[in-house]
Amino acid sequence: MSQAYVGQPPRGRGSSGNPPNRFEKLHYEVIPAELSEDPEPDERAVATQVLRDVSRSIITYNDSPDVGFRASVNPYRGCEHGCSYCYARPTHEYLGFSAGLDFETRLLVKEDAPELLRRELSSPRWTPQTVVMSGVTDCYQPIERRFQLTRRCLEVFVELRNPVATITKNELVTRDLDLLADLASDHAAASFLSITTLDPELSRRMEPRASIPERRLAALQALAEAGVPCGVMIAPVIPGLNDHEIPAILAAAYSMGARIAGYVPLRLPFAVAPLFETWLEQHLPLRKEKVLNRIRSMRGGKLNDPSFGSRMKGEGAYAEQIAALFAVSSRKVGFTARFPALSAAAFRKPKGPQLSLF
Repeated sequence: MSQAYVGQPPRGRGSSGNPPNRFEKLHYEVIPAELSEDPEPDERAVATQVLRDVSRSIITYNDSPDVGFRASVNPYRGCEHGCSYCYARPTHEYLGFSAGLDFETRLLVKEDAPELLRRELSSPRWTPQTVVMSGVTDCYQPIERRFQLTRRCLEVFVELRNPVATITKNELVTRDLDLLADLASDHAAASFLSITTLDPELSRRMEPRASIPERRLAALQALAEAGVPCGVMIAPVIPGLNDHEIPAILAAAYSMGARIAGYVPLRLPFAVAPLFETWLEQHLPLRKEKVLNRIRSMRGGKLNDPSFGSRMKGEGAYAEQIAALFAVSSRKVGFTARFPALSAAAFRKPKGPQLSLF
């Protein structure tokens, strides 16, 4: 049963409540404090709950023509960064939770992720190839400091010399420079920082528990200095909100050592659309209609277009303007590299007998 309520987001959170789960028939609503007869003040803090995920496999495969990789590893489900626009929010509905506050406060942890990864990479069925961390939620979200599952998975990649690429909004990636640099010596590692804006106040509102832009840029510099190929992803590009920052973000990232760049227009699948509309109303009410209308102009009159071929780039005149701005700005700054073709040439099977995990 889903919970829905209105009001400003709790402290440090991107969502103000839990919209109904599209797979469930029932939900309940919490009366806002100002309308309640309860004399107790509304508690604005919502604690993070950590639950155990008992998945029996860890490598996920996709065959999407819009995604530039086939295999990925996600040690966590849900993401504490709380990004208001996150396209992954609806995945929490498959677990019986909401795409709202539940997604950023009820986190599932795959405690056996490193052991599962080693077992799957050691299988005769495994074809050495680049694995992305993560394909859905952020592998360096705040709880990674406690569980260190991403680092332990990277240790497996290092041991077996299997190529890996990371993408994150968190400077915590610099903690693992030793492992990434080790793999990079075999052309088997790359790392990307997602930078949506250079405005720390806008970032705080959109991505309340992600690293501030300045620290993400510093992480790029640290990666480059360690010899790890690194890049910047401007994702999402929100028309009417941060699209004008594309030249500045590219210039800042290049100055820090990034040599690969990409962007993805905003996607608002399922419950994300009303959540993002609510966020605009709460934080930027005067710009709400401008932003929504420009999104519709890129999505065939709707707030989301799931069609292959257009969902990752948009369509129409405004989408073409963004693509042109990105292309011109990239060339002007000096970006020439595409996603690096990581090498699996150094891959090796583990030595000695392997014990079954189960």
